[in-house]
Amino acid sequence: MKLALLSPKGPLYRYRNGIFKKSLRYAPLTLTTLSALVPEELDVRVSLYDEGIEEIPLDLSADLIGMTVITGSSTRSYYLADHFRSRGVPVVLGGPHVTLMPDEAAQHADSIVTGYAESTWPQLLREFKVGAMRPRYNQELNFNLDQPVFPERHRLDKRQYLTLDVFEATRSCIHDCEFCIVPVAWGRKPFQKPVEHVVHDITRQEAKKLIFIDLNLISDQNYAAQLFEALIPLKVNWFGLSTTLIGRNPELLDLMARSGCTGLLVGFESITRSNLLQSQKSFNTPKNYQELVAKLHDKGISVMGCFVFGLDDDGPEIFEETAQFVIDTGIDLPRFAIATPFPGTPFFQRLEDEGRILTRSWEHYDGQHVVFQPSRMTVADLAKGHEKAWKMAYRFSSIIKRIGKSRIQIPLSIAANLGYRFYAHNLHQFYNCDWFIGQQTASPLEALAK
Repeated sequence: MKLALLSPKGPLYRYRNGIFKKSLRYAPLTLTTLSALVPEELDVRVSLYDEGIEEIPLDLSADLIGMTVITGSSTRSYYLADHFRSRGVPVVLGGPHVTLMPDEAAQHADSIVTGYAESTWPQLLREFKVGAMRPRYNQELNFNLDQPVFPERHRLDKRQYLTLDVFEATRSCIHDCEFCIVPVAWGRKPFQKPVEHVVHDITRQEAKKLIFIDLNLISDQNYAAQLFEALIPLKVNWFGLSTTLIGRNPELLDLMARSGCTGLLVGFESITRSNLLQSQKSFNTPKNYQELVAKLHDKGISVMGCFVFGLDDDGPEIFEETAQFVIDTGIDLPRFAIATPFPGTPFFQRLEDEGRILTRSWEHYDGQHVVFQPSRMTVADLAKGHEKAWKMAYRFSSIIKRIGKSRIQIPLSIAANLGYRFYAHNLHQFYNCDWFIGQQTASPLEALAK
């Protein structure tokens, strides 16, 4: 049996004309994990296609095609699914968008998989083999990550990525932020791999510089402490994601640094307290941000700080204020996004109830397009202000000031900042949605201007 696993392209990572090439890409885990879950007894020949690094051949030969779908790539995914099904090839769709919008996805698939697929994906393949594949497979109620599954990273071309050494220890998050898809799609119960499985995966890969893609590595701080303790003997350097709550636990922060953490992505989201309260992210306290960054820098940990524009208490002044804040604070790599009400989230439902959703063209749901009517500014204000913040934060003078405050991993920091400077000055060139089927569609901003 021939199985093709596809990751359709989106606006950020795509083969040819994407913003980030190899230098800022790390290998995805989804395809290699799905490959590892294929039952050995089925004698399946697996092919992986990551459309971020290569074109998916429209004439590929397969008995079954599986696709992982996020909201921003869903239009492209449906296009590909419809194409392959028209050629008589059955298609299975899974991933976050399918979990959020199962009825929509089912219109483009022979079967869909919702939730995490460690149990349901092997079951689907066994049933497909005997001609009994069902139209839908849901995550089991007693789902856990206790059984070891080691991604088949060797199936990807390491020359196309910054690193193949990408790992995962936990899934989900205990928080309930209004704009986040995680509690809606997978719930708030943290799922954890046994620490010994994580360590074994790292050692078998012989990884020394690695990335944890966990949505919130300190969601369960007791588990995080166990993981960090286990990493210390491995003498690795790692980058991961954390909430600002790491600053309230000095013991865990010290252990994190000792375990080899050299960088964290932190979701600061907003410098406006009322925005955070409305978004149900009240544990973020803007007055403590600068202190947190200083604590991380003292431990030799660089900070990639993420901020969102367009929340209800944002006015036209927010862009310059936020950009100046990240410069003054010395955040190593600031990132800005436009608030995006992903379908299924409380944020989407609230804006829909208020009549503020402007489009359901999912290819625009990428964090870089305005898809709703802001509260205190125009659509154009938000789109242009977002770009202004990027450019202000990545002026040469701003880069020098931020790096001067941090003084961490200076050569790497300079290279990364120059990469993001290029990004900041090329948003219009790349975020144009002419990528998903080869025909450009107008953004909400462009549509309103007509």
